Amino acid sequence: MDTAPDTAPATPWTIAVLGPGGVGGLLAALLSRAGHRVICLAGEDTARTLARDGIRVSSGQHGDFTARVEADTELREPVDLCLVTVKHTVLDAALDRVPPQFAGGFVLPLLNGVEHVAALRARYGAGQVVPAVIRVESTRTAAGVVRHGSPFTEIDVAGADEARLAPLAAVLNAAGVKTRTVADENAALWAKLAFLAPFALLTTHYGLSIGGVRDEHPKELAALVEETTAVSRACGGPGDAAQVLARYDAFPAQSKSSMLRDAEAGRALELDAIGGAVLRAAERHGIDVPLATRLVAELADGTPAAPSA
Repeated sequence: MDTAPDTAPATPWTIAVLGPGGVGGLLAALLSRAGHRVICLAGEDTARTLARDGIRVSSGQHGDFTARVEADTELREPVDLCLVTVKHTVLDAALDRVPPQFAGGFVLPLLNGVEHVAALRARYGAGQVVPAVIRVESTRTAAGVVRHGSPFTEIDVAGADEARLAPLAAVLNAAGVKTRTVADENAALWAKLAFLAPFALLTTHYGLSIGGVRDEHPKELAALVEETTAVSRACGGPGDAAQVLARYDAFPAQSKSSMLRDAEAGRALELDAIGGAVLRAAERHGIDVPLATRLVAELADGTPAAPSA
């Protein structure tokens, strides 16, 4: 089991977390436990609960603990780092909680998809926004209550200036989040989307965990991975379909995509940010993606999956 650092960092950061849900709540708690000042930004009821009770984490990797955080409905002062961890479906409205004049440090979006980076840079400036991807399974079960299910919490931060990103990576690593810097932001973002899109679309379409999809729909899984990796290659990202399939094989059979969890809870799906982004990129590059096209269309109109054979 990973443990938190024994002492607070010499120079604690002030960190805002926009969207303290499953991912944001976990990171907020870990960063607070590591000695940083953390301000969670959320609606009034959630902010009140977090300010009163903190964030309670249950995790096989990080242990069970409660972390104190500050909370508000809007950022009212400059911060060293702003984590953007809301769902893509509410991103535009949520950004009103972070006025640009207070986001002069790093802005680190940990969202699904690839198209949000340009929008964030238009609002906060190219120099502030650091593209990143996170690999974790973490769920908010109630306001301020987080269940972390994966045996890993990993972030890739992307940018050519490794020296500039080193302090950011160090802060995250010291909090127990395995973080590395990579030079090519496009490759980092597409590496995740080429993996995530088949996982999200098929688990949600069939209402199955990844183990169920592997067992019951292996041909569709392989075909969809071929489509998404072809698009990734065209966009400058990695495109090894066999490697993606091997990662699915290594996943615990009960793993569910966040899109499936949203569907089960009756929440809006990040269908456009995930599937839509693949389709738009495929169209730009003239790549035929019939299976992805069908799945996105059927999920969009609520068409149920056909019964398994």
